[in-house]
Amino acid sequence: MNDLPPPSGPALRKSLGLLDGVAIAASSTAATTSIGIGLGVTAGVVGLHLPAIMLLAFLPILGIAGAYSRLNRVEPNAGNGYVWVGRSLTPWLGFLVGWVNIVATIAFLAYTTAVTGSAMIQLAGEAGVHQVGGLTLDPDSTAQTTAVGILILVAVTLTAVTGVRTAARLQTGLLIFEYVVLLGFCGYGIVTGPHAFSLSWFDPFAIPSASALAQGLLLSVFCYWGFEAAFTVNEEVRDPRDASRAGLITLATMLGLFLLGSIAFQRVLSEGELAGHGAQGLAYFGDRLASQPLAALPLVALMFSAVASLQAGVIPTARGMFAMSRDRTLGPIWGKVSSRYGTPALGTLLIGALATAVAALSLVIPRLADMIMATVNAVGIVVALSYALTALAAAVRFRALLREDWRQGIRAVVLPTLSAISLLALGGYLGWSFYTSTDHLEVSADNGWFLLLTPLAMIASGFLAAAWAKWVRRSPYFHSGRGTDADAPQLLATSR
Repeated sequence: MNDLPPPSGPALRKSLGLLDGVAIAASSTAATTSIGIGLGVTAGVVGLHLPAIMLLAFLPILGIAGAYSRLNRVEPNAGNGYVWVGRSLTPWLGFLVGWVNIVATIAFLAYTTAVTGSAMIQLAGEAGVHQVGGLTLDPDSTAQTTAVGILILVAVTLTAVTGVRTAARLQTGLLIFEYVVLLGFCGYGIVTGPHAFSLSWFDPFAIPSASALAQGLLLSVFCYWGFEAAFTVNEEVRDPRDASRAGLITLATMLGLFLLGSIAFQRVLSEGELAGHGAQGLAYFGDRLASQPLAALPLVALMFSAVASLQAGVIPTARGMFAMSRDRTLGPIWGKVSSRYGTPALGTLLIGALATAVAALSLVIPRLADMIMATVNAVGIVVALSYALTALAAAVRFRALLREDWRQGIRAVVLPTLSAISLLALGGYLGWSFYTSTDHLEVSADNGWFLLLTPLAMIASGFLAAAWAKWVRRSPYFHSGRGTDADAPQLLATSR
C-alpha cells in the first residue's frame, strides 16, 4: 500500500471521561437485556450449562478486547475496526468490518425495539391494563411490541442527537437502577432458589452436542457484543486511553453479571421454565422471587436496559458511519457535524429511521421469540466475523513483537490469532449446520437456510457497497487503507 495522506474531515467535540465511556459501552452490551432474554434463549440450546458457556465464550472475547485496546492505543479512531483492518489487512476487508457492524447494529436496534415494546406491554399488564381500544395486549406479538418500541426508538434517537455526554448521563442513571435491581434479585435467587447448585453447570463437555455448543457459544458472543462501543467514541473522549479502559472494565463487569445471572436463574427456574418464557423470562423470574409491586422491578430494569441499549446502539453506529463518510466510502450526509451539538446529528437521525424501517420489516415473523432467535443467530455470525478480522489485524500490525519481546508477542499476536481462529471456526461450523439442517427455504426462525442466508446477505451487501465506494465514489481509503482522524494525531510506534 502507498502512504497517501488521509483526507481531512470535521471534528467531533471532546467531552467524555472514563465513566461516560463505561456507561456507553455497558448500555450497548445491555447486561439486563442479555440476562432477561438471552439466558432463556441460550438455555434452550445448551440446557443447564449457562455458566459454562458464558465462561467459554469469554475467552476469545478477552483476546478480541486486548486487540481492540492495543490497536486503539496506536491509532484512536471512531471507525476502529474499519480503519485498523483496512490498514493492516486490506481495505476491502476493512470496509466489510465497518459495513457488517452497521447492518448488524441496525438489525439489533430493530430487535431491541420489539424487546422494549414487550417490556412496556408486560408492565401495562402488571398494572392491570390488558386491553387498549378493544385490542388485547400481547407482549409476545411482534406487531404490538414493534409499534410501541418504535415510539421509544424515536425518543432516544432525538436524545442521542443532542450529544454523547447527555446520552451518557441518562445511561448512567439507568444503569445504576438496573444493576441495583439485578444484583438484588439475582443475589436473593442464589440464596433462596429451590434447585440445588451443581458443578455440572460449569462443565462444557456436558453440553448435549457439538452443534449445541457452537450455537450456544455464538449466542454468548452476542451477549458480550457491545463492549467495543467505548472505542467508537474515543474521538470524543478527552484521553483515548480511557476508551480502552472503559471497554475492558465493561467486559469484566459483564462476565461477573452473566455468571451471577445464569447461576441465579438456574437456582430459581427449571430448564423448561428457563427455555420456555423467551422475552418474558425476567418478569417470570421476578414473580417467582417476590410479590407485586416488588416483582415488577426486574421488568422495569429490563425496560430501562432496552431503552439504554437502543440509544447506545444508535450512537456508535452513527460514529462508525461518520468515520466512513470522512473517507468517502459512504456519502457525505453521514459526515455532517451539527454546529450546535458537535455530533453527527443527521446521520444519527437516519440510523434511527433505518432501524425503524427494519423493525417494520421484521413483522413477517409474527412471534417475538422467533424474531429474537433469528436476529441473534444472524448478528452473532457477522459479529464473530468482524471480531475475528479485527483480531487478525492486530496480529499482523504487532507481529514484530514476536521477535522483540516474546511475552508481549503472546499477548499482542498469539492470543488475538487464537481468538480469531476460534470465532471463524465457530461461525463456519454453525453455518454448515444450518445448511445441512433442511432442504428448503422458508422465512422461519427454525429454518436453517433462512438462518444462514440472513448473515450471508449482510456480508454480500458489504462487498457490493465496497465496490461502489471504490469505483464510483473513488474513495482514497481503497488506495491507502488508512482512515481519517478528526484531529490527525501523530501515530505512536506500532510496536507499543
